[in-house]
Amino acid sequence: MDLVNALADRVAVVDGGLSTALEQAGHDLSDELWTARLLLTDPDAVKAAHLAYYRAGADVVITSSYQASFAGFARRSLTDEQTVGLLRTSVSLARSAASEVDGPRWVAASVGPYGAVLADGSEYRGRYGLTTDELEHFHRRRIEVLAEAGPDLLAVETIPDVQEAEAVLRVVAGSGVPAWLSYSVRDGRTCAGQPLEEAFGLVDGVAEVVAVGLNCSAPEEVAGAVATARAVTGLPVVVYPNTGERWNAATHEWTGGVESFAVGQWAEQGARLIGGCCRVGPAGIAEIAGVLKA
Repeated sequence: MDLVNALADRVAVVDGGLSTALEQAGHDLSDELWTARLLLTDPDAVKAAHLAYYRAGADVVITSSYQASFAGFARRSLTDEQTVGLLRTSVSLARSAASEVDGPRWVAASVGPYGAVLADGSEYRGRYGLTTDELEHFHRRRIEVLAEAGPDLLAVETIPDVQEAEAVLRVVAGSGVPAWLSYSVRDGRTCAGQPLEEAFGLVDGVAEVVAVGLNCSAPEEVAGAVATARAVTGLPVVVYPNTGERWNAATHEWTGGVESFAVGQWAEQGARLIGGCCRVGPAGIAEIAGVLKA
């Protein structure tokens, strides 16, 4: 059964932050490549993190390709051919983990924003000073490689503004690979300040987009985004927020308190894919799964 058909009968559980699971397992991610570094140095650790989420109750895991890119790996003197191999590996590791658990499980290939590659917090601001064509060029080959690697869908995630969303959708449209489009949201708007009605409206006419929503945002942003996404698109809604703590890119630390996840309420409002992002580990996903599967 494909994921879209599965959502007709139930809410699917998305995994938590890959970085959180890896850090809890003792891995140092203080590197510009972040979780993608382990594709080079310790792929078994990546698979183990995926498996931990599946065993915690996740139906969908997101690959370690969020911060993987041709530009980023080139700075480590990797060739394009080597980068292609690592992107494919990110999908195969998640698929291998899925094979070790019972029941239908799905793999979402992460397509992170351009700002993630800069490793300076730009994914929470957007408006990088690039043209839409330049952003499309950045995303195109990576998305094409990930799509060819055979994920169940593409997780276009943490997108901060409509310009980058437009660039990514140019690549997704016509690819034949299902995708969700998930924004980073602040104060009821994209992180770049655009209305969510405009942001979600971009998917109109793009048949490959099967869900829209938000991630890497405070839990308090979820309810409003769900309502807007449903009203504008009529598509299933995906939400996987942070704990409510905020990342300080200058000091490289999390600040603020942890907010509660109103998982049952989100599901009642129409969210069909629910999980967690930064600071939400396997234990947090087990709690979400417990609520949704009860």
